[in-house]
Amino acid sequence: MSDKPKAKATPAPPSTDAAKAPAAAGAEQGGMWNDEKIGRLKKLWSEGLTTGEIGKRLGVSKNAVVGKAHRLGLKGRPSPIKRQPNKPVEAKKETRVFTLTDLSAQTCRWPIGDPKHEDFRFCGKPVHAGKPYCSEHCAVAYVGSSKSSRSEDAA
Repeated sequence: MSDKPKAKATPAPPSTDAAKAPAAAGAEQGGMWNDEKIGRLKKLWSEGLTTGEIGKRLGVSKNAVVGKAHRLGLKGRPSPIKRQPNKPVEAKKETRVFTLTDLSAQTCRWPIGDPKHEDFRFCGKPVHAGKPYCSEHCAVAYVGSSKSSRSEDAA
């Protein structure tokens, strides 16, 4: 054994990401907001620059710009995202009403509506080769069968 007194080790304070975050954020963003940066922010904001452009000029992130502008109560601006104008809805082409007497071997015989109502009609589009319906209505009328679906139905 040694005669030297043992130094009592003091534990280091716990290291957490939260404790490091403010220092890292400050270093990343070029330091704290000072009066000069705030003045430049207000000026650039009033000129209508994007938050990203303001951030680049001030050396901070665009989120820092948004947050500071909000805390300063700066007037909101319209989004710089260019939106497509609403396209006018095209008027539906007037569909011809096909009655039973209008149908032929070349016209789709798919019924549309309730036969008890005045607006009842038939599709009337050109038929799919060898079928009484157009391609659209053939897809509905002729559902393919498979062994797996038959076994599911039996279960």
